[in-house]
Amino acid sequence: MVTTAYDKSNPRSVTLLGATGSIGRSTVDLLLQDPDRYTVEAVASGNDAKALAEVAKTLKAKIAVVSNPSSYNELKELLADSGIETAAGEEAMCEAATRKVDWTLGAIAGAAGLRPTIAAVRRGGMIGLANKECLVCAGEAFMRDAREAGAEILPVDSEHNAIAQALMSGKAHEVSKIILTASGGPFRTWTREQIAAAKPEHALKHPTWTMGRKVTIDSASLMNKGLELIEAHHLFNVGSDQLDVLVHPQSVVHGLVSFSDGSVVAGLAPADMRVPIAHCLGWPDRLVTNVTPLDLAKVGSLTFEPVDHARFPALKLALAALDEGGGIPTILNAANEIAVAAFLDHKLDFPGIPHLVETVIGKAKGKGLARTPQSVEDALNLDREARRLAVEELPTPPVFAA
Repeated sequence: MVTTAYDKSNPRSVTLLGATGSIGRSTVDLLLQDPDRYTVEAVASGNDAKALAEVAKTLKAKIAVVSNPSSYNELKELLADSGIETAAGEEAMCEAATRKVDWTLGAIAGAAGLRPTIAAVRRGGMIGLANKECLVCAGEAFMRDAREAGAEILPVDSEHNAIAQALMSGKAHEVSKIILTASGGPFRTWTREQIAAAKPEHALKHPTWTMGRKVTIDSASLMNKGLELIEAHHLFNVGSDQLDVLVHPQSVVHGLVSFSDGSVVAGLAPADMRVPIAHCLGWPDRLVTNVTPLDLAKVGSLTFEPVDHARFPALKLALAALDEGGGIPTILNAANEIAVAAFLDHKLDFPGIPHLVETVIGKAKGKGLARTPQSVEDALNLDREARRLAVEELPTPPVFAA
């Protein structure tokens, strides 16, 4: 697909899947900075009818869709007499995603975002992809469908966005290594014993980013970085031997690409998700935004550390899943979602997250469930089975640090 530059006489049409989360709110902010540049077709979210209605009115969307049917009556009442259509449920989300637009934000968190996002992909156009699970759970099928539909996948994650920009400095065969950075999360300097005793309130105190609860816990365990490596494998068509992670507490360098001639190109930006979103939203142009520019003199110094896999075993599990391939990444992601939810609900201690994931992967392999999903539907079926196994493996009574 060849994307043309912005034409003032032809505003870019946009759909936001995941309009009320942190990525969605940042995207709304960018849209409002230059409202004449865009028209909004659809906005969608999970449960928050009040927030969705507010976004729909602010952006003058044509339709607002809430995935939870129990929130529909509230949404309908809030948008009464507004002229904005309302709908609810997964099928309605998928229908909204198939409406013809130039650009779609795929930011519905978790495996719940898979079907609506793939519906948008199969329609074609530009997809600002923020949902990790699309590539972790069904990477091969997702990218195949994107190619067949001529869809352009634009990575919204700050790390992948930095890599995508850095890759423009050379040719694919000249790339030696792709390096994602990790802030190290709230436990970067904690001992193994301290991490073992961590509670949700500790893990939710991220030193740099403001994110949703699940992603914040993944950042604390470094599972998020493992998921991002799997994403990078599919986005950039590189093997695990060309992927690496560096801990970078300042969160200024988001990704680096090492080339065959010894050159290293790094993507730097302030820790503000509006930067990568703006790069995707304006593509192939650069938007003018009100993001505070990066001041390296104020930052003072940039430091890097290797990952301590002994303290953060979740990353090692994700790397092993990437190497093994097949359905293992799908199983890893599903088990991790159950484990994180249990941790947040005080039903599992922090070390129990990678332990549960490893146990479920072993059980699933024993049941012959590790085959590569041939379609998104296959991936969703495997996801459901892996979640069932994970729930069965949750400790009874719950295990949590006192």
